Amino acid sequence: MAKKTFIILAGMIFAWFAGFIFFTCSIADTATSAQTRADAIVVLTGGRNRLKEAFKLLNEGKADNIFISGVFKDTTLKELQEREDVQILNSSQVVLDKKATNTVENAKEAGIWVKQNNISSIYLVTSNYHLPRSITEFKHYTPDLEIKPYPVFSENVSKHWWKNRKSFFLLAGEYNKLLYVWLKNNLKASRKE
Repeated sequence: MAKKTFIILAGMIFAWFAGFIFFTCSIADTATSAQTRADAIVVLTGGRNRLKEAFKLLNEGKADNIFISGVFKDTTLKELQEREDVQILNSSQVVLDKKATNTVENAKEAGIWVKQNNISSIYLVTSNYHLPRSITEFKHYTPDLEIKPYPVFSENVSKHWWKNRKSFFLLAGEYNKLLYVWLKNNLKASRKE
């Protein structure tokens, strides 16, 4: 019995590490490109350079509007306009979402906005390691939405994450959250069938 338990546990640990290695390789290879247009840009706050990259897309004409999800409740458009890294050419193109406080709420609030505005495609701008979970959540709440991933590479994650304890724990934590979301969504789907 103990041997069987050990084999199962060892198999689970091996599967977790194999999946984790695949996850880290897939986010490292994610290309940042914006060759085509989308109806809108959705940017998730919380990481450095996300807003800068999102507004760069908007100003290059890659979409008509930008939905900034998860801004602080007291943040104003004027404060964003005063930032050095953000250039807002047309404030009527900017929507501030002050309700969302996490990725699930980002997906829900953006999904509501997308449906209200008949948007069928978005650029989703967030950190590269956060994209897989974000896409999973967005697809759960708006399955027909075309999502064009636009990764922002974080200075907080070392390219040699296996040598950096902080980077390892950040990526491992995000991978665990992705596994949880995947399991949760698949369990919900199987219950409906």
